[in-house]
Amino acid sequence: MKNFTFLSHSAPLLLLLLLFSVSATLVDSIGINYGQIANNLPKPEDAVPLIKALGATKVKLYDASPPVLRAFAHTGVEFVVGLGNEYMSQMRDPDNARTWVKTNVQCYLPATKITCITVGNEVLTMTDESYIPHLIPALYSIHAAVVSLGLQNQVTVTTPHSLAILQTSYPPSSGVFRRDLTGCLTQILNFNANTSSPFLINAYPYFAYKASPKQVSLDFVLFQPNQGVVDPATNLHYDNMLFAQIDAVHYALAGLGFKDMPVHISETGWPSKGDADEPGASLENAKKYNSNLIKTICQRKGTPVKPNMDLNIYVFALFNENMKSGPTSERNYGLFKPDRTPVYDMGIDLSSIGSSGGGGNKSSPAAGGGGSSSSGNQPSAPDNGPNGYLAITSGTTMVTSLSSLSFTLWGGILLFAAGLASA
Repeated sequence: MKNFTFLSHSAPLLLLLLLFSVSATLVDSIGINYGQIANNLPKPEDAVPLIKALGATKVKLYDASPPVLRAFAHTGVEFVVGLGNEYMSQMRDPDNARTWVKTNVQCYLPATKITCITVGNEVLTMTDESYIPHLIPALYSIHAAVVSLGLQNQVTVTTPHSLAILQTSYPPSSGVFRRDLTGCLTQILNFNANTSSPFLINAYPYFAYKASPKQVSLDFVLFQPNQGVVDPATNLHYDNMLFAQIDAVHYALAGLGFKDMPVHISETGWPSKGDADEPGASLENAKKYNSNLIKTICQRKGTPVKPNMDLNIYVFALFNENMKSGPTSERNYGLFKPDRTPVYDMGIDLSSIGSSGGGGNKSSPAAGGGGSSSSGNQPSAPDNGPNGYLAITSGTTMVTSLSSLSFTLWGGILLFAAGLASA
């Protein structure tokens, strides 16, 4: 009876290790987003072995959850902690900023390896524009607090963006930022450059396919074998949509004078389930997207424009989250179910790779935003309007072969996939 009990508690992890059957090389640039908008998530201590089995070495939180940060002490896992949009205005006061950093970062160091603080999430493209004036002051105030506490060599400060900040993204060489955001983005980029922090982007090719499944090649968005497309201005070849999106950002950065700015992908993923009007949201497609994504990064394959740049990709997300609003897909981005069993077999053995971690407990406001925070993790389709998207019209060339993709269809593919509007 004791043996049966032991096996029953161990079954989820044992199953995971058996499912991940193909060995992979060391992945030091793969991270995982640990969302907390759920009421049935396992304790952070129980998430530790799952992350270790995945082999992700970095975890991104949307708050600074004390139970999670304590659970991963002495694991060597690198953590990104978040300050919610709703707390940015309070950070204008230097004393508040210093208190926040002391309470949510310094007190966990060095046992828990916190390496980055994100201030807000997709602030520039939110429907509620009242947060925008607080973003840059909060960035500087939090960074000043980090410096005052002597943590500047350990902890960077930055902010994640939706790709809806792009005005044009097709072909990648034509990538430019929205004119109405150029001034604010230039200030943010100057901050990033002066503090040696990366530019963070949330990118979801899934929404390109969802918006126009008859015209967007599923193989192209899922990293499946395909003929690919060529940027006519550079002759660079692209075999997947995510890399085309990233390079559009690189060109947009170069246009503002920041061609060497490191770009990290703070969110990307694919839902395993959706509503009837959400084509492409399926177990098979989620499995293909995430497993092919990880295989691509395992190959140390950069984008055509930046072939040697480490992408530092954070997969969204660790668990399915049952309390998220919106369509069914929103609650089904997880690699794991709350009972710690895999949602699908990714077919990759990452169990021998370095440990990583994540947590699912909701945090208090003192931790910079709880699991139900309005600035939390909520992928959503782009809003209508000038957000860097271009609808495919009736005159757009239909895709029968990737080799016949037209310049117009580049626009359809990439602008639908450009990014996410924060919910």
